[in-house]
Amino acid sequence: MWRLFMRKNMIMIILYFFIQGIVHNLGHPVTPYFVEDLGISDYMFGLFFSAMSLGLMIGAPLWGILSDRGHRKLYIAIGLIIYSLGQIAFGYVGNATWMVIFRLISGFGVVSGITIMTAIVIEQTHPSERAKLLAFLAASSTLGASLGYFFGGQLGKHIDWFSFLGNVSYAHIFLVQGLLNGLYVLLIILTLKDVEVKFAPRERTSVFKGLKSLSKMDSSLLLFMLSLTLMNIGSTNLSKYIDVYFKELGYTTDDLGTYVMVTGIVSLLASIFLVKHVAKFKKQLGFIGFIQFSSAIIVFIVFRANQVLLALYTLYMVYVILRTLYTPLEQNYIAKQAKEGMYGSVMGVRQSFVSLGMVLGPLIGGFLYEISPLLLFDFNAFTFLLGLLLLYFVWLIEMGRKKRLNQANEIMNATAVDDLN
Repeated sequence: MWRLFMRKNMIMIILYFFIQGIVHNLGHPVTPYFVEDLGISDYMFGLFFSAMSLGLMIGAPLWGILSDRGHRKLYIAIGLIIYSLGQIAFGYVGNATWMVIFRLISGFGVVSGITIMTAIVIEQTHPSERAKLLAFLAASSTLGASLGYFFGGQLGKHIDWFSFLGNVSYAHIFLVQGLLNGLYVLLIILTLKDVEVKFAPRERTSVFKGLKSLSKMDSSLLLFMLSLTLMNIGSTNLSKYIDVYFKELGYTTDDLGTYVMVTGIVSLLASIFLVKHVAKFKKQLGFIGFIQFSSAIIVFIVFRANQVLLALYTLYMVYVILRTLYTPLEQNYIAKQAKEGMYGSVMGVRQSFVSLGMVLGPLIGGFLYEISPLLLFDFNAFTFLLGLLLLYFVWLIEMGRKKRLNQANEIMNATAVDDLN
């Protein structure tokens, strides 16, 4: 009965990630055009995204620690309602400064669902099944995001549909997004089965004590998290500034939405057919390093191609596949380092390092893109290589520990033999 209950919960969470991917990405393909209509520079596009990512970074550990104390469904709902209000305000406030503030508020709220639902999956699944389920989460989210881009692009193309609201404006798409997100919250309230926190500590610590305990992070895990940040600096810039790049190349919101939908389908296929095999690799840290190196090479080549669109639909799809494989592998690696009863907290910290990359990426990317789009894309490839260097140090630390452990075992065995003699 318990297995059946948990299986239903896992299926529902995968469905939530899919729906969330659609709803939360409706505004992305129109944002560059919305910013242009408001007479705001392209640099602010990056700043808006960075503000939201800063909200993610601040909110992730707090929601994670709160979730380890129970009432997870409540915290998910509160966070997502905050997101709805922030998105609607972003669309209608009409002032760049306030738009930045509301994007930060949206980010703070939306990360509750990402953090807490990921923690539930990690906590309630066997380690042998974990990578596969995390891959399904990533795939459903990516496919949903791709469809969200596609539908958002269609809404942007047919913006005159909203003329009944009194004027034709991209702002109305953010209203639609906020209202649909409200329905999504209602679905979670009605269908998600709240479960007790597994391995929850008997002593209930405060949020501040929880944050303090996370400061004692293992050195190799800290380096891995920093590598994760660098990977997300590059991947975030690629994701967000391809949007702007499409606009500069003369393509429409419809073209952008279709392209991102194709990347989502490729990502889904990779999750279904490849992740289950990659998850069986014993040297997963080495494969993560291979992903980062290969991603850098692909980015260097694609944006130097004479026919960029063709390269984006072919070679760049290999990067999409590798990026899909990367997420469940890094999540699984981090989960193995987490102590029982601390899954929500650790995944919250992970999300903060991811969000840090999402903050720094567009901030730096905005300056670089104004100088040259190629300079930005080369910078992204460089961050992948720098992350690879940090992984090398993680590997050195792990090898050193194994060596010391083997030496200790040899000494213990020798002592035991001497005692017998």
